[in-house]
Amino acid sequence: MSSHPPAPPSPSVVRFADHPERRPAVVTGASSGIGRATARAVAGAGHPVVLGARRVERCEEVAAEIRAQGGDAVAVHLDLTEPGSTEAFVKAALDAFGAVEILVSNAGDVAPAMALDIDPQRFATTLEVNLLGAHRLVALLAPAMVRRGRGDLVFVTSDAVRGPRPGTSAYVASKWGLEGYARTLQMELEGTGVRASIVQPGQTLTGMGNDWDPGTTTEVLESWIRWGIARHPNLLRPESVAAAVLTSVSAPRGVHLTMIEVRPEAPVTGGET
Repeated sequence: MSSHPPAPPSPSVVRFADHPERRPAVVTGASSGIGRATARAVAGAGHPVVLGARRVERCEEVAAEIRAQGGDAVAVHLDLTEPGSTEAFVKAALDAFGAVEILVSNAGDVAPAMALDIDPQRFATTLEVNLLGAHRLVALLAPAMVRRGRGDLVFVTSDAVRGPRPGTSAYVASKWGLEGYARTLQMELEGTGVRASIVQPGQTLTGMGNDWDPGTTTEVLESWIRWGIARHPNLLRPESVAAAVLTSVSAPRGVHLTMIEVRPEAPVTGGET
């Protein structure tokens, strides 16, 4: 008998068990922006998707579009500050499509205020949505992924982790915490078949901040200019960030995209475009 271990299967041999072709997914913050675009991208790849957000009627608009195009999608109300809402959301997702293979934690809350001015409760709410809410979902969904030996957790953070912005202390703190949480998960989940990935977008054209009052918006943006936060005027489109999320969850088994940084390309100067 040979003492050599059997050769591993050829990378060109794809087994359904290793690459489930239809992987139920949940996307938070799916009512607009990156979450909305991600839900469409995931559904376009053939995966059933559950869209969650407080503005569930806007999620239903997207879900209806996906269904009209032949995909599978449902919209479920989700308030990440409420444990009961999170539990009900997960139950609805499991009832709709069965075992969840993909979790995209994208929901984000921004409180536009300087650190010395923001109310502590408002600060706490941002952390609860952006960080604690993500953990609630992971705690409810990831153990079953580990038991099955496969799954993807994707955390959408922000380039504010690399370059903090004045006027958004709660948001920056929550995104720093989320990246630390995700990196810890990467170590703890190693060898389980469950991947934890970070997608870190730069400034993106979304609806976030549309509810700020004009005076606050002006103050915050002027402070960013003073600190040289934006080197050029271009912004990412939500679809570009969604493409990075889809790339992460579509990587073959044996590949773990731990961090994808997505930045807007500067305007082309000179030469042909």
